[in-house]
Amino acid sequence: MKPVMLSTKALILFSLWLVALCGLLISCQNNESARANILKIYNWADYIDESVLNEFPAYYKAQTGEDVEIVYQTFDVNEIMLTKIERGHEDYDVVCPSEYIIERMLKQDLLLPIDTVFNNASNQMRNISPFIRAQLDKISQPGRPANNYAVCYMWGTAGILYNTEHVTPDEASTWGCLWDPKFKGRILMKESPRDAYGTAIIYGHRDDLANGTLTVEDLMNDNSPAAMQMVEDYLKDMRPNIAGWESDFGKEMMTKGQTWINMTWSGDAVWAIDEAKEVDVNLDYVVPREGSNIWYDGWVIPKYAKNRKAACYFINFMCRPDIALRNMDAIGYVSSIATPAILEAKIDSTLNYTSDLTYFFGAEGKDVPVDRIQYPDYSVVQRCAMIRDFGIHTREVLAIWSRVKGDNLGVGMTTIIVIALFALCSWIAYKRYRRYIRTKRHRHMRIRRHVRREYVT
Repeated sequence: MKPVMLSTKALILFSLWLVALCGLLISCQNNESARANILKIYNWADYIDESVLNEFPAYYKAQTGEDVEIVYQTFDVNEIMLTKIERGHEDYDVVCPSEYIIERMLKQDLLLPIDTVFNNASNQMRNISPFIRAQLDKISQPGRPANNYAVCYMWGTAGILYNTEHVTPDEASTWGCLWDPKFKGRILMKESPRDAYGTAIIYGHRDDLANGTLTVEDLMNDNSPAAMQMVEDYLKDMRPNIAGWESDFGKEMMTKGQTWINMTWSGDAVWAIDEAKEVDVNLDYVVPREGSNIWYDGWVIPKYAKNRKAACYFINFMCRPDIALRNMDAIGYVSSIATPAILEAKIDSTLNYTSDLTYFFGAEGKDVPVDRIQYPDYSVVQRCAMIRDFGIHTREVLAIWSRVKGDNLGVGMTTIIVIALFALCSWIAYKRYRRYIRTKRHRHMRIRRHVRREYVT
């Protein structure tokens, strides 16, 4: 058999191919090496003290001797974040989903476990309240304990933010205020089908809850056809009262006195109440007596992460009491950290009430003067529950939400849009009229000039 002889041209092409292949391999290796020094974080907008992000690289360098650069991005909707990871395989190292998305990610095996052993740093994750750990444990999946894959960052309640000049404490103390025609056009609802679902089914079964035949947890996680029909009926009855469905602008409208009631989250309420004081608008917040949703946002490491080591150090860093306090002060929400230092910092001797926070801080939390919006009393927590992942019923719930809204922006928003459209149409008509008059005038001028020329001629 004769040996195969390559032409000079073929040898040159083969050599070029080898050079290109080597270059590609070196480039990939360099990219992987560079990626090892980058920490990609995906978090809610306005949900961290930015100075904390600036300090982490120095902390990481001191702990590991390695450099790290933070790439920080934000999202506004849990499902958008999940889609990027689930379908796009985005290589975020740390993300901060809500509890039901954490549950879904555990079901789909989309998370990596979080290390708790560090070379030169103590495990700060031990500072998390046992109450929080017990709540997260409820979303564990077979072989995947939730507390091994998620570390709670912030938590809070859903309730009623109200203007005290127009709404009495008694009126605001029940979800019924959302259905009261007295407040028609003055109510904002969160753009959140989950919270709306929980609100409607709780209020629909208010008598059952009062006599103890049903619990808030059972109701909010009831996805039976009868439950869904009740929710849809109640939400449609409420719809005429709603001025708008908001995801973030509600607290600003409340601070300006433009609306009187906002179904919102406790952290947003804290921000709004403080801001409103600056402009002499009096707001308050309450968790209705029927019960409500209690939610948890937590740090997790997606399975496509490229820097798991830095991610674990970052999560541990965020659990330091001093860091937790700074984040709380910056965003108004409540950290899961439950150390004596946190409790001491939150005690406010100017308050005229005390709360039982033993469920969160232990014995030291008995009858302490602490903000009741940030840290609800044990009696409030007892009538709240976590809304679990709707699972296979998610599409049905979203379909209900779509039918309820019916692309309806509410009375107030619709009025504003109608006025704006009328003004726009009037302006367009006016401009066209002016153009018609100018054209007509110019036509007459041309005719007169033509007649004059003929007359002179």
